[in-house]
This record gives sequence, C-alpha cells and structure tokens, in this order.
Amino acid sequence: MMDWTDRHCRYFLRLLSQEALLYTEMVTAPALVRGGALHLLDHSAEEHPVALQLGGSDPAELAQAARLGAEAGYGEINLNCGCPSDRVQSGTFGAVLMTQAPLVADCIAAMRDAVEVEVTVKCRIGVDDQDPEVVLPDFLERIAEAGCGRVIIHARKAWLQGLSPKENRDIPPLDSDLVMRMKMQFPQLHISVNGGVGSLAEAKGFLDAGLDGVMIGRAAYHTPTDILAAADPEIFGTGVVADPVQVARAMLPYIERHLAGGGRLHQVTRHMLGLFAGRPGARAWRRVLSEGATRPGAGPDLVEQALERIDTGAERAAG
Repeated sequence: MMDWTDRHCRYFLRLLSQEALLYTEMVTAPALVRGGALHLLDHSAEEHPVALQLGGSDPAELAQAARLGAEAGYGEINLNCGCPSDRVQSGTFGAVLMTQAPLVADCIAAMRDAVEVEVTVKCRIGVDDQDPEVVLPDFLERIAEAGCGRVIIHARKAWLQGLSPKENRDIPPLDSDLVMRMKMQFPQLHISVNGGVGSLAEAKGFLDAGLDGVMIGRAAYHTPTDILAAADPEIFGTGVVADPVQVARAMLPYIERHLAGGGRLHQVTRHMLGLFAGRPGARAWRRVLSEGATRPGAGPDLVEQALERIDTGAERAAG
C-alpha cells in the first residue's frame, strides 16, 4: 500500500472504524536511520490503533528504526517480508526475505530487544519456485522462536522473476487453505490472512473459521464504506454503523488544518474518492473531487459541493 495509506488516508479511515488496526505505508529502516527522514513517522493521535510497517534486512538498523517508531508512538512494529517490488529486491527486503528465514529471525530478535511494543511480520506463502508447504512452516517456526507472536500471511506466492508488482497482487493463485493449516499447526501464533478479501462478509467467514485476523488492503481503500463502516458493530461488537456523509463532513476540520499548514486539498481528498462507491451519486462525487481538488485555491467547500451530488442522488452509478 505504498503511496496509499499515508497519514491523511489513515485519519480518514479511522472515522469509519474506531477499532480496526491500521498500518502505515512501508517505511525503510535505512531512510530513518541513515537518511534521518523522521518525517515519515508523522501521524496523529486520532489514527490509533496504528502499526508502523518497516522494510529492511539489517538487524541492528531495524532495531534502531523500531526504536524510533516506538518513540514516535506506534503501538506495533511490523516487518514487511511480502512486498515484491524490484526496489525492495535490490535492497534485500520485502518478499525476497522469504528466502532468508534465519536472517528474518535475527531481525525479529534484534527488534524485540530494542522495543517494548509488539513486533510482527507480514509475509507471503513463498517466492518463485519455493514449495509453500515446506517453506512457510519453517519460516513461521523460526520467527516464532525469535519472539514474533503475530503474523499476517498474504496467501499468494510472490514471483520475483517474471511478474510485475501489480501482477503479483492478482496472478499468483490464492491458497487460503494453507493459511488455515498454518493456524492449526501453530495455534500459539496470532495468524491473519491477507490477499483477495473483498468484503466484510468474507472477512467474517475467515474469522468464524478460526483465523485470528484479516488484513484488507485494496478493497478497504477503494470501497472503504463497504469494508469499514459496519466493522465495529459486526466484528468488534462496539459502536454503530458509520454514516459516510457524516464521515465526509468530519473530514472538513482536518482539511482546513491541512490547508492552513500549506497542504493541498487533493493530498487528502484523493483518499476519499471511494467513500460512496456503489451508492447514488458516487460518480459525481468522484468527478467533482478529482477535477477540482488540484486547482489553485481549492478548499473544503469543494467537498460540500461534491456532497450535494450525493444528497440529491442526482446520478445513480454503481461506483
């Protein structure tokens, strides 16, 4: 979710669900430790609960980055062992770490020694020609021994040779049954499934089947109301179903603060385009924001203009 789940996106999503755990974009340990890019840790208290996702493969450097994240207030530090992009391969982090389980274990141990907050892992079921039935259990055993108690498993292989990062999100077949078997084999681990989950009902199905959690990425971004608005009452047994119109209006003070600080409207509203997906007026909502938010001087009134198209139901489009 690089370039997607920035702090503006997380603030917006939090208005839809008070309970769902949110994750940052992947931040590389070298950027924090060597580059001093501490602004990448910026977030607001309203985003919590929120986890910092780190990329890296040097235990000492990851430990230092984890410490910086914990000091910045993040309640969880997550090591990404699943991203398949060329950039992360060249930097020896992301999915390529599935081939280096002992190194991952060393990284986890170093991070756990450095911070008191929980250290977790996000991984694939394997990469390239690896046999997931062999590789994944070994990987999980090693990170568990290193002190990792929670893991999110993207139920697809990552093909580092032959597929683009975009293709790696869809082409490798899902094997959610393998993730279920890993939960049975490692009952002490908190295991969440990721990959291809497109509805709240599907997420509930995985939870009812015995998994501990479900991570939803693209569907939660593109159809946030469908995924998150009812998550609190239906999954967590708290709160009420969020009203997307109220959520949009609750963003206005945030937008005003962002603009006052020198920001641009589109930096926030680009994350809000899917708020009414599948509802009357959704296309008009997207068009008003997409066409107007980048114009000089665009402000909160543009959001109100877009909401008028929703309120009147002027356009009936299936998002």
